[in-house]
Amino acid sequence: MDKIYQQQINEITEHNIYAELAKLSLDDENTKTLKIISNQELAHYNFWKEITKKEAKPNRWKIKKHIWLAKIFGLSFSLRLMEMGEVEASIFYNDISKKYPEALTIQEEEIQHEQKLIGILNDNRLNYAGSIVLGLNDALVEFTGTLAGLTFAFSNNKVVGATGLVMGFAASLSMAASGYLSSKEEEVNEKINPITAAIYTGVSYILTVVFLVAPYLIQDNPYIALGSMLFITVLIIAGYTYYISIAKILSFKKRFIQMAVISLGVAAISFGIGVLIKQVFGIGA
Repeated sequence: MDKIYQQQINEITEHNIYAELAKLSLDDENTKTLKIISNQELAHYNFWKEITKKEAKPNRWKIKKHIWLAKIFGLSFSLRLMEMGEVEASIFYNDISKKYPEALTIQEEEIQHEQKLIGILNDNRLNYAGSIVLGLNDALVEFTGTLAGLTFAFSNNKVVGATGLVMGFAASLSMAASGYLSSKEEEVNEKINPITAAIYTGVSYILTVVFLVAPYLIQDNPYIALGSMLFITVLIIAGYTYYISIAKILSFKKRFIQMAVISLGVAAISFGIGVLIKQVFGIGA
């Protein structure tokens, strides 16, 4: 009975989450979809209430968490993250159906109906995922290499940091222009606005650069700065890969390894070039 009551709490919690997300949606189809799912979860809650004979209060922290995630990362990310918990729910339904066969009907609705509805959700952030990747990837690949090379060429954190920022701002404008022209040429996806795509590309580029350059501006040891920069690189790759793997249901491990190997590989090569330049030209000697 404790497991049934916990499921009852989950149902009323998800009912509230979907209802709140419906209010946040600016897309009429999304709003309609979320309201349908919300009503479905309420019906499930009422079914379990008939069995437990008591009311259940929703998990307010979970509701706030998913609203916060939706506001920052988009509806698809928040909803897909919720769906990851359906594995445990599936185990519950299989166990409880021996005593309450009606639970199989609820399980079928959760698997087929809800997944179908969530599959048609339109998320504006995901439409521009390609633009974000363009800025993020280029900044990671170019600046892990550039900063590693400059570190061993000059061994002066202020020079490396200032040079990185100047190059970063200039490159972000260039990338924004490239993002605009790229989106302008691609007329397949009518939902993508070239100007918005350019902004996503440029902003993602410069934010990445700022995070990578920061260690050089806050302390003087070039080796600690380099190590911190590479650590931040891995964190950025992991964070974005986690987001896109959840939102688009892709393999986290494969994408993470691919991006990490490319970025850190370029940094290693640039490290060697920086050492070579320092030795040949005697810079910073």
